[in-house]
Amino acid sequence: MDSAALPLPHAATPADLRRVVAGWRAAGETVAFVPTMGALHDGHLRLVEQARMEARRVVTSVFVNPTQFAAHEDLDTYPRTLERDATLLAEAGCDLLYAPTASAMYPPGFATRIAMDGPALGLETDHRPHFFGGVAIVVAKLLNQVQADAALFGEKDYQQLRVIARLAADLDIPTRIVGVPTERDGHGLALSSRNAYLSEEELTIARRLNGRLAAAAARVREGVSIATVEQEATAALLADGFASVDYIAVRDADTLSPLAAATDRPMRILAAAWLGRTRLIDNMAV
Repeated sequence: MDSAALPLPHAATPADLRRVVAGWRAAGETVAFVPTMGALHDGHLRLVEQARMEARRVVTSVFVNPTQFAAHEDLDTYPRTLERDATLLAEAGCDLLYAPTASAMYPPGFATRIAMDGPALGLETDHRPHFFGGVAIVVAKLLNQVQADAALFGEKDYQQLRVIARLAADLDIPTRIVGVPTERDGHGLALSSRNAYLSEEELTIARRLNGRLAAAAARVREGVSIATVEQEATAALLADGFASVDYIAVRDADTLSPLAAATDRPMRILAAAWLGRTRLIDNMAV
């Protein structure tokens, strides 16, 4: 579809985006922002719904960010459904779709990188060392471009949420970072654009992940050692039919620091596992 025919107002450049937001600001209106990579599902729409409760106006971006994909990952095949996404956003009450091109986000001569420590260490970084550098630069750019009062991120990508909160605090970005609980299907599977890659057989196996995490969290609360719980949960997922498990880890919920034993502070159990060509991630409070 020609972008001119999209069913809601849209911007393709930072200048166009800022012009619209400036008009809202001049009218005294607040702004909430939902960044996405498109291929929208009910989890994204839940973020838009929450955003409408946070501010008068809502901007949603659709941008498949190349800097967070490694050469062997699915950048070229990642689902791109802008026409459908725009229709869903219009129905959800989004006020503006921001859909920049890669050249608008990374023009010739672009040379800046962001290196993250703290909550970015371990877990995803152990398996995707490029990832949070790419996430940090695109989120920093988007937050600076939109200059929203609040930006909403799903808790499914929990480590990413903690990294972005740290990024905003460290760089004095005034946008308030809001985490929104994970949206799940009727079997407890966290909604994800990559779920579309799963076969019917794989989908049945994938729906066991949430239950395994819940059982592991209960074991931690019972006083079983964290190392034992992590080993048991990994073995259970492999027995369920997962091809491999990148990690199952119980961490401090705020800093994501490793824990030797259960603590009175909030904890989070996080997991990443493979089914065929699909990598599933999930987490829950302990």
